[in-house]
Amino acid sequence: MTHTPVPRVLVPNPEAIAEAAGRLRAGGLVAFPTETVYGLGGDAGNATAVRRIFAAKGRPADHPVIVHLADAGDLADWARDVPAGAAALARAFWPGPLTLILPKAAHVLGVVTGGQDSVGVRVPAHPVARALLAEFARLGGHGVAAPSANRFGHVSPTTAAHVAQDLGVAADLILDGGACEVGIESTIISFAGDGPMLLRPGGIGPEAIGRVLGFPLRAADGSAPRASGTLASHYAPHTRTLLVPADALHAMLAQHETREERIAVLARSVREAEGFDGAWIAAPQDCAGYAHALYANLRALEASHADVILVESVPATPEWLAVSDRLARATRGEDDDRD
Repeated sequence: MTHTPVPRVLVPNPEAIAEAAGRLRAGGLVAFPTETVYGLGGDAGNATAVRRIFAAKGRPADHPVIVHLADAGDLADWARDVPAGAAALARAFWPGPLTLILPKAAHVLGVVTGGQDSVGVRVPAHPVARALLAEFARLGGHGVAAPSANRFGHVSPTTAAHVAQDLGVAADLILDGGACEVGIESTIISFAGDGPMLLRPGGIGPEAIGRVLGFPLRAADGSAPRASGTLASHYAPHTRTLLVPADALHAMLAQHETREERIAVLARSVREAEGFDGAWIAAPQDCAGYAHALYANLRALEASHADVILVESVPATPEWLAVSDRLARATRGEDDDRD
């Protein structure tokens, strides 16, 4: 009788943290929680380990990964230039859900940067991530390359169970730190060009960043470097997913029911339709609660074996910018069905 291999999932006590850091130093892969989503970590100074990350995720080789640092003081080890604005943002928001794209130091591996002359770095706030990075540094390691711990393009993982579902034993072990607090990825700001540019909205809003800088961020344009999670289609369930205005949700539901499709719904303000027999999740109405639960909700609806997932649109306000970005990418290419 054969048994399907299962990943090792450890409670992140000191012994597990020490084992995980040792695995990283030996070239292994460790999935660990951050305040945003779970990351699949490998030694950023070990090209073989970083290539294992790309293979485990099915990630394109030209798509850069973010390097996680134990301390903001390590920034100068990875960037050859740290503009005053970048240093100010690091002081204001690290540890926290902010990634800075900076001109890379000479030693930074091309496999980490996707062949570009810039590198993305951040200092995470989650206590498990911080303990792991500190122990890795104590063992002589430096940064840990860690994109989200899921198959490339799929919904990001916010629990250890999500990681196990996507990656199985591709990770040598998983540190289970519970559900991620923020629930969506970090904000990415590039300082690799003529001025700070917003590449991806995330856990810190552009208004807060602008207040620290003293001026608003530029929008991404053709000069922007490639960065994690910025492809047009990303964060997507395997099930066809449509973004629907609140006032059209019941009509769209009826339209799909006439096709005898199995339907799942992620609603926010709309009440469940009478007689509906599919999966219906009423998401939190506040932005922070919605973001925290978003990926877990999408994965739950994907697991319902529906033919289509209908997602109620969220408010078009600055507070909801990061959530709107994730929903737009998750439903990219389905606009023709929103009539």
